[in-house]
Amino acid sequence: METILILGSLIGLLILRVPVAFAMGALGAVLLWIKGFPLIAVPQRLFGTMDSFELLAVPLFLLMSNVLLKGGVGRDLFASVQAWVGHWPGGLGVATIMSCTLFSAISGSSVATAATIGTVAIPEMKQRGYDEPFILGQLAAGGTLGILIPPSIPLIIYGVITETSIPTLFLAGIGPGLLMASIFVVYAMFYSRSGAAPAMTKASWSERAKATFYALPTVVLAVAIIGSIYAGIATPSESAGVGFVIAIIMTFVMGRINWEKLKLAVEDSLKTTAMIFIIVAGAKVFSYAITLFLIPQTISNYLIQNISDPTMFILAVGLVLLVIGFFLESLSMMLIMVPVLFPALQAMNIDPIWFGIFFVVLIEAALITPPVGLNLFVIQSVGKARLESVVKGAWPFALMMLGMAMLLWVWQDLALFIPYKLF
Repeated sequence: METILILGSLIGLLILRVPVAFAMGALGAVLLWIKGFPLIAVPQRLFGTMDSFELLAVPLFLLMSNVLLKGGVGRDLFASVQAWVGHWPGGLGVATIMSCTLFSAISGSSVATAATIGTVAIPEMKQRGYDEPFILGQLAAGGTLGILIPPSIPLIIYGVITETSIPTLFLAGIGPGLLMASIFVVYAMFYSRSGAAPAMTKASWSERAKATFYALPTVVLAVAIIGSIYAGIATPSESAGVGFVIAIIMTFVMGRINWEKLKLAVEDSLKTTAMIFIIVAGAKVFSYAITLFLIPQTISNYLIQNISDPTMFILAVGLVLLVIGFFLESLSMMLIMVPVLFPALQAMNIDPIWFGIFFVVLIEAALITPPVGLNLFVIQSVGKARLESVVKGAWPFALMMLGMAMLLWVWQDLALFIPYKLF
């Protein structure tokens, strides 16, 4: 009965449009008070949340991606990829997905990836006569690669919540991320066969060389960030800090950024970091409170007693996350659901690294499904379009993501081969 009342109270607060951070934090504080804990426990939990070296990677990756965004690096990246693949069937669509994939290896953020590549790709594709819903939907979906291909901010937060290895989670995201990007590329090429995507002339070798030269620093930066983590030279937080410094030096040397743009990049990063950390802090208080009420254990025991088959369990979890994704943004989904589901995962011997990737794929689908799909609104704003056009173009990609989630369950080595067998 307690479990139903508490979860019902949280759902009620969210229906009343109370911000998710304050809904979880306030409800957690009330529950601690009911249990007889002094309210001083609340700021202690808040401070304990912020006092995390692993979470330091979040603002640093955001700073780096915002500096690159303000510096117009996406334009160089898109021009370089376009020079190499623009003459393929659906060439600009292919270039868009490849550019999103490359920028994902730097940013760690779906919003930053969608905004950076969208700013360049949308005008170019419209000029070439591509169908607007396809343009917008492809960019909304391509941006989601930013949270699957490492480095990924949601994977960092998942690692902090579950106390699993963040570098291992990053390694696990490589296979599914690259396969997802490849599926998007194939769809773009298939779409072009209908005549809706006009062909481009093949770039000369000199044009390719020039475009590649301008994009090379960005590629080197991505390799340096990911390579330093996997080689064991730096932690994700340290590599994010080094990447931020390199991004500033690179954009200043190229004459792409000034103090005014840098100030805007810092302000945008500060706003996003504050939002993320407030949600994390509220979730920590709520998670601590419901643990005292044995809610995760109660739900876990109920699931284990009623759903003994891991396949049925994952199917049920996937359906629940899909429905929740219609109403909650991705970070809130993770912070509410992971503490509740994690004990059941352990009891059923489901690998937490694999589940982290599975969870993020479902978060990707939530990012492009209305009414709260964040990437839909980002692309709507960047493309100055109607939301209906973005949704119309995004739904085939959402179905591909659900297909990827099913493939992950059938072929778990897609996520686990690289971290467990290759390394």
